[in-house]
Amino acid sequence: MCTGKCSLFVAISLYPLVLLSILCNILLFFPDWSTKAAKEGHITDEVKYMGGFIGGGVLALIPALYIHLTGEQGCCANRFGMFFSIIFAAVGAAGAVYSFIVALLGFSNGPLCKTLFGKWEQPFADKDLKHLKDYNSWTECIEPKNVVQFNMGLFITLMVASVLQALLCASQVINGLVGCICGTCNDKQEA
Repeated sequence: MCTGKCSLFVAISLYPLVLLSILCNILLFFPDWSTKAAKEGHITDEVKYMGGFIGGGVLALIPALYIHLTGEQGCCANRFGMFFSIIFAAVGAAGAVYSFIVALLGFSNGPLCKTLFGKWEQPFADKDLKHLKDYNSWTECIEPKNVVQFNMGLFITLMVASVLQALLCASQVINGLVGCICGTCNDKQEA
């Protein structure tokens, strides 16, 4: 078994997840598909933490690029390169964990919206996730329109993407350890 092929698979699998995380984070700045909330500063702190852009994006893209290079080297028995892929994969996993935590907080606290009382607040922040089951409570948010569903969908997508990124990075750590210990190629490929 060649660990370089596994590295290539991990890197190529990370690219769409990185793109998805960045896209979700950017879209969270524009609830109701308008720039009004972003211009007026009516965005939750969880969106401003940019977990999808920083954690699931940049901190996962840099390892993906290095892991991709490691995988493209083919049958070179480069144990040093595989060792560095472990470090980069750990950084990617840390970024995925950061993205997951921020998305989980954003999901549980709910969106910042204009309530029936005319105040901009997070009406679901202290309600122990009851708003997830009671969709009638979503009418507390009158502006931006459908912001609860918008935020829930994007934060769930970020959580799923970050879990997949963490699993891929963890598999690269294992792959890198195998590559360091056993070399990246079997005897048949070296000949």
